[in-house]
Amino acid sequence: MAIRLGGDGDDMEEMSEINITPFIDVILVLLIIFMIAAPLATVTVPVDLPVSTATAQPDPQEPIILSLQNDLTLSIGDRAIDRSMLAAELGRASKGDTQARILLRADKGVDYGDIMGLMDDLRKANYLKVGLVTEDGTGPAPQ
Repeated sequence: MAIRLGGDGDDMEEMSEINITPFIDVILVLLIIFMIAAPLATVTVPVDLPVSTATAQPDPQEPIILSLQNDLTLSIGDRAIDRSMLAAELGRASKGDTQARILLRADKGVDYGDIMGLMDDLRKANYLKVGLVTEDGTGPAPQ
């Protein structure tokens, strides 16, 4: 608590204002300390890790390739399928695993709405891990 001294010294009254300057100084000092200490807290212990001679394990399951051609015919791999049998054919190809990855290859002439309709059919069949396949863009630029 601060006291303001008057002119004659007899009427000492309390000052109810807070001096915030020391508080800001303390916060700035703490900020600087943390800014210096934070990078030092990372683990930089040198460890010579052993080398593994085991071969890398392949992905446990190959993705299912679903192709949509320009005339809206569907194929799983090289086998043409009827769209009404999509869920059953995917179940056979994935051995009933709805968590199987499906890679969708669609001809660039296929309407966007048709692709979204096929993806909606895949969602209704509970196949949610769907990826879209494109060609590598390193070739010549389209005209």
